[in-house]
Amino acid sequence: MLHASASASQKRRLLRERLASGDLLRLPGAINPLSAQLIEEKGFDGVYVSGAVLSADLGLPDIGLTTLTEVAGRAGQVARVTNLPTIVDADTGFGEPMNVARTIQVLEDAGLAGCHIEDQVNPKRCGHLDGKSVVDLGTAQQRVRAAVGGRRDPDFLVMARTDVRAVEGLRAAVDRAKALVDAGADAIFPEAMADLGEFEAVASAVDVPVLANMTEFGKSELFTADQLASAGVRLVIYPVTLLRLAMGEIERGLDTIHAAGTQAGLVDRMQTRARLYELIDYAGYNTFDSEIFTYSATEPTEGAT
Repeated sequence: MLHASASASQKRRLLRERLASGDLLRLPGAINPLSAQLIEEKGFDGVYVSGAVLSADLGLPDIGLTTLTEVAGRAGQVARVTNLPTIVDADTGFGEPMNVARTIQVLEDAGLAGCHIEDQVNPKRCGHLDGKSVVDLGTAQQRVRAAVGGRRDPDFLVMARTDVRAVEGLRAAVDRAKALVDAGADAIFPEAMADLGEFEAVASAVDVPVLANMTEFGKSELFTADQLASAGVRLVIYPVTLLRLAMGEIERGLDTIHAAGTQAGLVDRMQTRARLYELIDYAGYNTFDSEIFTYSATEPTEGAT
């Protein structure tokens, strides 16, 4: 009720422990706090907050238009409701190295378990689009060092994302991944890998966990969890999947209402009121009200002390 029972530090330790186990962790992208609760209920390992989803939710393209305040606010709302660790897309860190350090501290305060910082040039582009540009290696390493230097909780996961594969090829991506680990990155996010062999090449070159981005309509095939685990991947995100599912259904629903003049034909496709109340623990709030808010102590008898 209200907030998750686990503290932010507990969730960060959980993420570290799960990564140390060598298991593949699956993190669907939440589109709001309610979907994060559903992600936890369905048995996933963590929650992801996508910059592309957050931008789209604001009616904006994913080109670096969102601010740290917007990202931290929304990500914090998501992290608040789940006992799972939540990782957020922090784009390029929202500024120069000092800004990157502040970004980490703001995300820590918001209850996040980790984030990734990328090496694109501002304004950035969606990682699976053409025409990207990356900063030089020294600047990319500065961002990682600033992030690591800024954190106060050593369990907060600082992940380095590199988009260099699409610009300079796989060899450059492997070399940059190793250099970013040398700069202090706790994990590596190699964006837009072409096949499983490329994921394996990065994973075998570094001694930190590697993340795979299984976004639809992107550069990478939609590999299974077993395939990714066999390639040495330790985290997989499905960043925009829930948004695409939801918006597709919303669009079809609106078309039906417009054409039929009623939503009656859509009711069997809706989440029921009972299911919604179950998910948000409506009964728990009623119990709180009945036991505390409406509680009144017995009035003392006259003359009692």
